Amino acid sequence: MKKYKWLIIALNLILLLFYFNYSVIKKEELLKNGQLVLLKLDPVDPRSLMQGDYMALRYEISNISYSDDLYKRGYCVVLIDSCGVAERVRFQKDIELQNKGEVLIKYNASDGRNVYIGAESFFFQEGDAEKYEQAKYGGIKIDKNGNSLLIGLYDEQRKKIE
Repeated sequence: MKKYKWLIIALNLILLLFYFNYSVIKKEELLKNGQLVLLKLDPVDPRSLMQGDYMALRYEISNISYSDDLYKRGYCVVLIDSCGVAERVRFQKDIELQNKGEVLIKYNASDGRNVYIGAESFFFQEGDAEKYEQAKYGGIKIDKNGNSLLIGLYDEQRKKIE
């Protein structure tokens, strides 16, 4: 039994490392090839004593009404204007697009009323809070499957804050 114990531990470690590297490669691919989309922000409290300085982000596309059909997991369908800013069209469960020009962003809904796209926190260096208070947009990269990755915050002129 002891011989198999170390074999099982080694196999689990190899699988864990494989999964970790696979997820890093997928994120790097998304950064390189993803489409940049700007989401209007509804800012929340920008401080955390335990985690340091960060901004909790709330996106305008996440504001829902009780008439919205909302699934626990699904896709937020958006249209992107000429400036790269996304406007929500609807929420849907499947990945099929109905109209030309629509783009998908995956979401999760907790308690059926709060929509999260997975990029709700932006961490920054201590002392830089004033710089990011001017943020009006969150910049995310998305792929054709609706996966998203937050890449930065943007000001009113849609320029990346650095």
